[in-house]
Amino acid sequence: MTETPTGTGETAVLVLEDGRRYEGRAYGSRGRTLGEAVFATGMTGYQETLTDPSYAGQIVMMTAPHIGITGMNDEDMESARIWVAGFIVRDPSRVVSNFRSQRSLDDDLASAGVVGISGIDTRALTRHLRSAGAMRAGIFSGDDALLTAGEQLDLVQGGAGMIGANLSADVSTAEPYTIDAEGERIGSVAVLDLGVKTSTLGYLAERGFDVHVVPQTITAEEVLALEPDALFFSNGPGDPAASDRHVELLRSTLREGLPYFGICFGNQLLGRALGFGTYKLPFGHRGINQPVLDKATGRVEITAHNHGFAVDAPIDRVSDSTEGFGRVEVSHYGLNDDVVEGLNCLDIPAFSVQYHPESAAGPHDANYLFDRFRDMVIANTGANTATEGSNE
Repeated sequence: MTETPTGTGETAVLVLEDGRRYEGRAYGSRGRTLGEAVFATGMTGYQETLTDPSYAGQIVMMTAPHIGITGMNDEDMESARIWVAGFIVRDPSRVVSNFRSQRSLDDDLASAGVVGISGIDTRALTRHLRSAGAMRAGIFSGDDALLTAGEQLDLVQGGAGMIGANLSADVSTAEPYTIDAEGERIGSVAVLDLGVKTSTLGYLAERGFDVHVVPQTITAEEVLALEPDALFFSNGPGDPAASDRHVELLRSTLREGLPYFGICFGNQLLGRALGFGTYKLPFGHRGINQPVLDKATGRVEITAHNHGFAVDAPIDRVSDSTEGFGRVEVSHYGLNDDVVEGLNCLDIPAFSVQYHPESAAGPHDANYLFDRFRDMVIANTGANTATEGSNE
């Protein structure tokens, strides 16, 4: 059990764009950070949250009151670094007590340059964000805590918002790389890295795919030149309405008959590719305890979410794609607010979900979707083989 330096007594302040201020203690790195203030409702999994590239540009508040007791380790990293713009907790743990821990959360935040704040009333802040919506915010500590309230508010209000933000270039890999299939190989999948999580790539490899991870700058022609058996669009940050190029890439590959699976941002881009719009949710879904209904089975799944945008599609009927891709149904929707949580194409091999079936750090109710993807690719490959054989 290791003592951590949490709770120095140094002043920090959280400032929201509507002028609300929350004074607390400096946590992690000292200085100034700006971003969109959001809350995550998971009781556990803070390391996976911090290292999820989908949180780029966001100041994340944990609604669970006590954070940090299990420390940090290398095994649970969902990417190579911490991505959150800032971090808010009520009571940081004074000790690290877990056999898997390699260092403290406070140490990792400080070394990564993540400015945080602790000791504020996170319940009050959650209620405010639920009522007023996610908004621009800033955390100020060290010398920046000495700025006047007016100066701090001006900095926050001058910061960039999430609507219209295209952040794919910030989180995507610069160079392509490949992860070999595990066990029996069934084919290859091109993964467009829009902020992909490590566990997602592992689950695809476990299903027998050679996983070709490609940068977000790739073209449809370059994707097809890889001759993949399927295409996957990952999770990621930003506004799907600002990713026209990725939407056109997807439309081109769908027209070539390439099977497709997308999660989170990849679900929103499939929605746009099919002709649906997207919109910003008031405060989003973030956490590992979100109830979703699978319309095909009637089963309620508890799922991991991290999204502030959603697809605008009817959940009560089958629709026709305005882009010529046939019939589309909403396969899943959120039970808290009826938000679209999955799309299923009935005439082409493509589906997607808004939540995170890789389930890091849990739960695992939706892990079967990787098996569904595998089965779809096998069926499509078999159909193509049969067609080719009949033409000989």
